[in-house]
Amino acid sequence: MSIVVTGANGHLGRHVIEQLLEKVPADQVTAVVRSAEKGAGFAAQGVRIAVADYNTPETFDDVFAAGDKVLLISGSEVGNDRPGQHTVVINAAKAAGVALLAYTSAPGTLSAALADDHRATEKALLASGLPYVLLRNGWYHENYTENLTPVLEHNAVVAAAGEGRVSSAARADYAAAAVAVLTGEGHENQTYELGGDTAWSFAEYAAELSKQTGKEIAYNAVPGEVLVGILTGAGLPEPFAQVLAGVDASIAKGELVVDSGDLSRLAGRPTTPLADAIAVALKG
Repeated sequence: MSIVVTGANGHLGRHVIEQLLEKVPADQVTAVVRSAEKGAGFAAQGVRIAVADYNTPETFDDVFAAGDKVLLISGSEVGNDRPGQHTVVINAAKAAGVALLAYTSAPGTLSAALADDHRATEKALLASGLPYVLLRNGWYHENYTENLTPVLEHNAVVAAAGEGRVSSAARADYAAAAVAVLTGEGHENQTYELGGDTAWSFAEYAAELSKQTGKEIAYNAVPGEVLVGILTGAGLPEPFAQVLAGVDASIAKGELVVDSGDLSRLAGRPTTPLADAIAVALKG
């Protein structure tokens, strides 16, 4: 039996592998990567490597074995046929007879277009008959803290989220929840709504940035179409800019407040405060 992690070389996947290695022997972990080069760091730690690509179904033919537990990390190619890519993995896992397939989805409350691919994947997973876990991940702190350059250049947080709040958490927190499901018992056919312990507003986010940088950083709330113009002006493709503006519209409606407590319960500890993530980002 192996614990198999797809998208292992991505931001979330690396955290999952790192935390799995604290709980199980390396030879019981399989990292699915797109090329052997991308898996070299894992291989050096004794992790098994499988080279496969969501876009090439036959590469998944020999990745899974009966009894495996699988973490399907959602593909990052927004705009591509992500449900089709994910179904490749689901079909291969079913053919192999895996014991569990956990999928990183989006909060059940999220109505933005970004959630459509996740809902379609959930439908395919439930239709497969596989024992499943839906890890409905909320927003990541890193969505905001990894790109602070424009914020610090202009002394402004710009969003189309009004006074909406976000229950974000660190990627490492979501990874801890996934690891708990993959290494624990009794999670079959469960849906977990995952989010940070404390929801914050963009005005509070700007205030925390001001406090930690010593600058006066404002929150500029703008309409969605203005945000799309700003993002496309900065070089983002318009379809992706529209997706991000759609997420902000969902935040304004309260759809990214997740107060189930599932994340800290699964992780076995409180979630990482946003202030901590900001401090790490500013040091970097």
